[in-house]
Amino acid sequence: MKIKVNNVNQPAWKEVTVHANLPKNLHKLQELAYNLWWVWNADAKNIFRYIDNEAWHRAQSNPIVLLNIISYDRMLELSRDKEFMAQLDSIYAEFRDYMNAPKDKKKPSIAYFSMEYGLTHILKIYSGGLGILAGDYLKEASDCNVDMTAIGFLYRYGYFTQTLSPEGQQIANYEAQNFNNLPLTQVKNEDGTPMVINVPYPGRTVYAYLWKVAVGRIDLYLLDTDNELNSEWDRQITHQLYGGDWENRIKQEILLGIGGTLALKQLGIKKDVYHCNEGHAALMGLQRLVDYVAEGLTFNQALEVVRAGGLYTCHTPVPAGHDYFEEGLFYKYMNEYPAKLGIDWHDLIGMGRQNPDDNNEKFSMSVFALNTCQEANGVSWLHGEVSKKMFAPVWKGYFPEELHVGYVTNGVHMPTWAANQWKKVYKENFPKEWFNNQSDPKMWAPYNNLSDELIWNTRMDLKRKLIDYIREQFRETWMKSQGDPARIMRALETMKPETLIIGFGRRFATYKRAHLLFNDLERLEKLVNNPNYPVQFLFTGKAHPADGAGQGLIRRIIEISRMPQFLGKIVFLENYDMRLAKRLISGVDIWLNTPTRPLEASGTSGEKAQMNGVLNFSVLDGWWYEGYRKRAGSALTDKRTYENQGHQDQLDAATIYQMLENEIIPMYYARNSKGYSPEWIQTIKNSMTQITPFYTTKRMMDDYFDRFYNKQAKRHHLLAADNYKVAKEIAAWKENIVEHWDEIEVKSVNIPETMLQNPNVGEKYDISVELDTHNLHDNGLGVELVAIRTSTHNNDKLYKVEPLKLVKSENSILRFEANYQLDYAGGMKFALRMYPQHELLPHRMDFCYVRWL
Repeated sequence: MKIKVNNVNQPAWKEVTVHANLPKNLHKLQELAYNLWWVWNADAKNIFRYIDNEAWHRAQSNPIVLLNIISYDRMLELSRDKEFMAQLDSIYAEFRDYMNAPKDKKKPSIAYFSMEYGLTHILKIYSGGLGILAGDYLKEASDCNVDMTAIGFLYRYGYFTQTLSPEGQQIANYEAQNFNNLPLTQVKNEDGTPMVINVPYPGRTVYAYLWKVAVGRIDLYLLDTDNELNSEWDRQITHQLYGGDWENRIKQEILLGIGGTLALKQLGIKKDVYHCNEGHAALMGLQRLVDYVAEGLTFNQALEVVRAGGLYTCHTPVPAGHDYFEEGLFYKYMNEYPAKLGIDWHDLIGMGRQNPDDNNEKFSMSVFALNTCQEANGVSWLHGEVSKKMFAPVWKGYFPEELHVGYVTNGVHMPTWAANQWKKVYKENFPKEWFNNQSDPKMWAPYNNLSDELIWNTRMDLKRKLIDYIREQFRETWMKSQGDPARIMRALETMKPETLIIGFGRRFATYKRAHLLFNDLERLEKLVNNPNYPVQFLFTGKAHPADGAGQGLIRRIIEISRMPQFLGKIVFLENYDMRLAKRLISGVDIWLNTPTRPLEASGTSGEKAQMNGVLNFSVLDGWWYEGYRKRAGSALTDKRTYENQGHQDQLDAATIYQMLENEIIPMYYARNSKGYSPEWIQTIKNSMTQITPFYTTKRMMDDYFDRFYNKQAKRHHLLAADNYKVAKEIAAWKENIVEHWDEIEVKSVNIPETMLQNPNVGEKYDISVELDTHNLHDNGLGVELVAIRTSTHNNDKLYKVEPLKLVKSENSILRFEANYQLDYAGGMKFALRMYPQHELLPHRMDFCYVRWL
């Protein structure tokens, strides 16, 4: 018998988590580590850094990893360190006071759904602006002690880590997260077994584990399908953020909307308002409908209740940016739901179409959200206006200006994004109540009294920290990807805090126009190599792995940065994440933003820079359209000169150069004997006092309550009271209108011939309409005169809407009259519009029936 050389079977690994064994008086560290309050509390973060600064860096600023790698002897030493224990006790007492503050029960409670959350760089469940905004919003909800619960995903790989090839090609690396090393806990049942959310999919159930992240006072629950209960196919649902094909995307959105709603139900959590942050979570409305129908409501009654408490926030300014699904794919996953709702397939898919009867139209998650949420909003004033036009086809019969779509301009969480140096300045010089009233401009007035030297020295300190961070973090990666150590060292040596540094950091989509500066390399070369007024540009950002054009922009910038004349003057920093972002937005002098107008829904990176005395230089788009103030930053006009985008890009690039050469650079270098520019410092003061207060998440949170949450919660409770009495009444009224709408007969329409043939400004005209409602038996109708006029661009523009008064109601006959005065000279068009009206409707779009008479 021949003896085999090898005979080895596969190991049967058993995964266990060994927790740090802390001395009893250090258990407070564990509690602090598992609550993300430390992310925006400098003293809490410093207590972990004090344990072992070198280990803190090795742990990538992750307190969970830190406590696992510190030796027990060091922990014992700390437990006997009186100074350390006094600091720990003080910080822990502050934390407990914060956590124990009672919630304001007068405010509505909120369920918040989002595909991504940017809370800290160590928790990779975000990709960019949408996630950072959602993370900031949870932190602000915690600071404001709002009764909010959030739903999202715990991604195994999250979004990619970016590295660059020697040729400058982006490489997307998906690195698995070790959940045991993250500040989160798995949700368990009372018997200690993992809680499992059973989510229905066609022909099977997908089983999701649930994890909880403590964001200060807010609980964020994350769904996770990467477990042994699921098939390999379904485990991948929560592998990657925005990964896979359209089928994977619909599976993710089912999990978020339907699974997230089921998770709240299993946890016993009910809220007043359900906030859908982008269309990804739109199916939360579908599951809520199913739940209400299961309680005994009809579909129409359930829809009244669901809509009353639903809010949809859109972050996308173009139709192509929304999620659409082919009917075949949507049917594959959703065909069982019509039976659950008591409707047919045509009714369900029609709720996701702008034209419900168009069988060729795809199902839109955004349209479905609009049809299942009472309110909708954009994320800046300008984006709100753009959204009205974008969504106008959903509510035919009304002009964009008439739509209910509102806006809340995004803000940023000041304690997260303001550098510690600035927070120290604010604490020492601002009123005590400043933190709780950040959106009050009066609280920022003391900034004007800060000495110029203090502001300049703080800015220089932050610039030095940015440069040190770049030298420390990127020297090794640049050596690997670019070679030639001498060239790398020369590039690093050119970085000096005295130089004007301009930063550009965002997702590398083509509409962001990162390439603008490179339209004129000769002019750029003169700009960055001026020996008296040197300028340096720092670029960073990721392109989606499927976006070849965006990756091409990155490659081009790196190619230019390696040219001898631009070495160290044009720098690309790889792997843009929250950690790098915080260094950049606090360490540069100018934050540059050059989107194609009006494609920037809001943009918050400039708002983060705003918190740190960094000046914005941006196209008047998104938040900057309303935020810009003269002598407090710089702006490119919001107006287009050319329809040809290439020509517009050239003009905008030339304008940027002109403003840099003639305004910004001379002002920065107009230094006095103390080494700084008084005019530059005054511009910072103007910026901080006139702009910053209006772009915090504190103001944003207040706006959501004032404009949406409060009124929606009130209406939701009204409809749900007394076994949904009012909801049933409204549904019955709508059903009656629908049944008899086509029977309504227009008996007469009288518009004076002189008004149509020879109208004059100032003259009044008697207009009347008579209707026969036949079997409607309801006076809930309105008639109005709609006037439009042609704009200079030859577009019809709504000018005026004049309601006619109901003057007679006899049997089934309704007579409406108006005495209309013309107040505009020029070409106009008139038409009469009939619509249903009821005092309990929140707005016309809630029941969009229109007949032009």
